[in-house]
Formats: sequence, structure tokens, C-alpha cells
Amino acid sequence: MISIQQLKVEFSARPLFDNVSFVINDNDKIALVGKNGAGKSTMLKIIAGLQQPTEGNVARPADITIGYLPQQMLFDDKRTVRQEAALAFERLDNINREIDRLSTTVAERTDYDSTEYLRLVDRLTRLTDEQTLLRSDNNEAALEKTLLGLGFERTDFDRPTAEFSGGWRMRVELAKLLLQHNDVLLLDEPTNHLDIESIQWLEFFLKAHRGAVVLVSHDRAFIDNITSRTIEISLGKIYDYQVSYSRYVQLRNERLEQQRRAYDNQQKMIKDTEDFIERFRYKATKAVQVQSRIKQLDKLERIEIDEVDNSRLRLKFPPAPRSGDYPVIADGVTKRYGELLVFSDVTFTIKRGEKVAFVGKNGAGKSTLVKCIMNEIPFDGDLTIGHNVKIAYFAQNQAQLLDGELTVRDTIDYAATGEIRTRINDLLGAFMFGGDASDK
Repeated sequence: MISIQQLKVEFSARPLFDNVSFVINDNDKIALVGKNGAGKSTMLKIIAGLQQPTEGNVARPADITIGYLPQQMLFDDKRTVRQEAALAFERLDNINREIDRLSTTVAERTDYDSTEYLRLVDRLTRLTDEQTLLRSDNNEAALEKTLLGLGFERTDFDRPTAEFSGGWRMRVELAKLLLQHNDVLLLDEPTNHLDIESIQWLEFFLKAHRGAVVLVSHDRAFIDNITSRTIEISLGKIYDYQVSYSRYVQLRNERLEQQRRAYDNQQKMIKDTEDFIERFRYKATKAVQVQSRIKQLDKLERIEIDEVDNSRLRLKFPPAPRSGDYPVIADGVTKRYGELLVFSDVTFTIKRGEKVAFVGKNGAGKSTLVKCIMNEIPFDGDLTIGHNVKIAYFAQNQAQLLDGELTVRDTIDYAATGEIRTRINDLLGAFMFGGDASDK
């Protein structure tokens, strides 16, 4: 269906992929795996046609439809949940208008044997077939079923999307993709903002999807339940396994072990042969045997062991300044958005040194409570930040706040203060931005 041919991608003259080729077939369920930074998201963008490779190409049939869900999105908050999800049917509306236009054109023409007439008829036939596939007697029912499956309540349908957290707005985008009946779904970490019930619903939907799915996810159970083919990206190469993720892990380890054994055996054979040649090189009685061994080595196909990416993140938090006994005290904290009550009478005390988890379903108010603590949004009640408390805040949308025009090094350089400025290179290396990566 989609053919990736001799793909090469470079960033700052540094290759991310080199000579990568594979095919996505009808109904393939593929897990695209690899370390962070290996190029999984870039590969999805290239397949979707949103990014061009340095070399190579992606061959797609002209009539194929591809749905792409990125990790990070810019949301348009001008519509309600129902209105936003209904945009999924724009494709069908466009097809209906094109069919009407072509039907009128074909009816008015009389050059029945001309190439142009036959081309119009062929396009009209293909659009009619696609219309039949997409058309539903009740699109509204399909829309509601999908939104309910992704965790929305009926009372949410006519609420503005601006009232929802980023995770819930991502669900609306996912609903639009699922309602479009695309031939190929490219999903980049679709479970990041889903709770358990919604993940289970999505698993069921994707397994039943009559089309190809290429999935990037760190949720191993999720990809294991859906996919039957695993493509690993590692150090610019791909390794294609026609098995599920857990079976792939087993086969990969077995492959590497077999390579190591075969390599060690070959190296021993090479050393023994070289020793024989060196020992008898100048003996006339062994000349024939020596020449035979030399030719044997010349013709030998050397075994290579696949490189393994052993890089690791080295994360260490510096010691915090000693604060008062109670860094955060909440007393009767309440938050509303208009008529919507997010939470009320929240009262708790965090003691120095405690490790605290805020848990609950998406939309329960976890991020909202953190924003209240950070004094980013107005609220009712009292929130007291203790003596000498220094707060570091990493938000859900932190990646969207970065300036994409700055390099990694400049971003860190602008943020670093005090003694850490002398160790920026060490810090970048610890976060796997060593070498040229820091200048990207």
C-alpha cells in the first residue's frame, strides 16, 4: 500500500536514517519502536507527507487516505466538542460536492470515446465507491458512540473545547481520526492522555479497524494487544519483525546472541588461519596450503554484529534548599469555570520531604489544582506556600512552550543560572544531547 524506498534523513549533516526501505501493507498493525530520538515521530511525519526526506521517497497510491495523530497539537478552541468532532465528516461533504460537479459535467458531454470523458467517468466511479464506504445512515450516532467510547459524557458534547484540558482536547482529535475511516492510521503516543477505560476502548477499535495502523507508544501492553508486526529503529537502521512486540524483544535478543557467537567463532577461525599463514609462509612444502588459506580469507564474508544503542539518560536532581516544615497548605480551595465546578473545599497539607501523587480521571482537576498552587489561575479559598519554598513546575504542554528557533544549547544556556552554567556540557550529555545534537 505504502512503499518507503531508500529513505535518508539528515539533520545538520548528521544522518537520522540511511537507506531505509520497507512496505506498509493493507491491514498491517505495526508497532514502530526505538529509543527517544531514534526517529519514530519523524518517520510518521514522512509517511504522512508532512516532512520530506533528504533522499529516497515514499510511494503512496493516489486515492489513499492517511490519518495522523501527533504527540503535540495546536488546538482551535472556537467550537464545541460536537462541532469539532463533526469536522471528521468534511471529507464526505467534499466528496458529495465533487460527485455533484462531476455528474453534471459528464451529463453535459457527448464525446463518449474521448480520453478526457473516460477519465471523468473513472474518477466519478472511484468517488462514488468512496462515498459508499464513508456514508452512514446516521453520522450523528457514530459521532456520539465514538465520543462516549473515549470517555466523554453526553453533557460534554455541547461544551466549548476551551473548557477541557489538553488531554481531553487530544481525545477530540483522536475521535475525528477514528470517524474518518482512513486507509492508514499513524498514531504517535495516542495513550498519553487516556485513562484505563479509554485505552481499552481504543484497543478494541484499532484491532477491529479495517486498514493499516502504525503505532508509536511506550505502553508495551497496549502495543502488544494490537500489533502483529514490529519495526525497530536503531542507529539509523530498521529491523523488521513479523511478530508482536513481546515476541520481537525475545527474537531480537536471540538474534544478537547468535550474531555474537557466530562472530566469536569466525574471529577464532580467522586468527587460527592467520597464525598458520604466518608460521608456514616461508616453507616451500607448505606453499600450496598457505596460498589456499590466503585465498580463503580473501573470499571470507566477514560477520558483523549489529550496533546496539546503549545510551542512557543520567538524571540527578540537585539538593533543594531547606524549606519550612509545610511547603504547601491548602484550605478550602475551590475552582469553577463558569457553571462548571471542577473541585471544592480542597484541604490538605504537604509536609517537607513527602512525595505526593495527584490521581484521578482525566478532567478531574489534577492539572488545575497544580495551576492553583502555582498561582497561574484564580481560585477561591486559601493556598499558602511555606517559608523558603522553591517550586519547579513541569507542565503538560511544556514542550509547546519551547522556542523552536533556538538550539538545544541556547535553550539551556538562557535558562541556566549560577554554578550550573559551568557544567552545561555535562548537563547536555546527561540528557543525551552530546556532540552535534546540542546544536540542533
